[in-house]
Amino acid sequence: MGRVSQSLEILTARGPARVDFDPPAGPPLSLLVLGHGAGGGVDAPDLLALRDAAVAAGVLVARVTQPYRVAGRRAPAPAGHLDEAWRTVVAELRRRHPGPALLVGGRSSGARVACRTAAQLTADGIVALAFPLHPPGRPERSRADELATGLPTLVVNGDRDPFGVPRPGPGIQVEVRPGEKHDLRRDPDAAAAVVLDWLRVRGWAR
Repeated sequence: MGRVSQSLEILTARGPARVDFDPPAGPPLSLLVLGHGAGGGVDAPDLLALRDAAVAAGVLVARVTQPYRVAGRRAPAPAGHLDEAWRTVVAELRRRHPGPALLVGGRSSGARVACRTAAQLTADGIVALAFPLHPPGRPERSRADELATGLPTLVVNGDRDPFGVPRPGPGIQVEVRPGEKHDLRRDPDAAAAVVLDWLRVRGWAR
């Protein structure tokens, strides 16, 4: 509580992105880069809860605000623009912090971006909060293929999420939070604890 994040601006081909980052007390075991939902920001309750838990466990957490949100727009940019800006930001963060394991993720749209770009960025793992498996009421438009990256992936979704709940697969662990909707607001600390356990098992957190 009362944490003050450090911020920096990284210029991308789609405009400046903002990064709010929180270092742990000692050398980081991993670098966790998180993106926001389509119409939201990096101050979403689940992202803040995960930040607090991860930093306390030796993780350097960077929360990335996409250029369209920095510019004050709520309507999301096209997927290709999101991916392009994200790759630029993560590559720069990796250049600045080359040592620890690189983990990418985020919530909703941010989780999709992380999944689509993780292999190109040679990430070690993916944390997907509220992965939107399909548009509400449109299960035939599945995005499950975006999760099939071949990388260790944790998905944390609510059992009442209208965007659906992905199924486990090779390398994909799915944790379903009872009573939670898409925003994971009911108990964000519990969702963060699930992520932290997953990170610890892999040596990416203390």
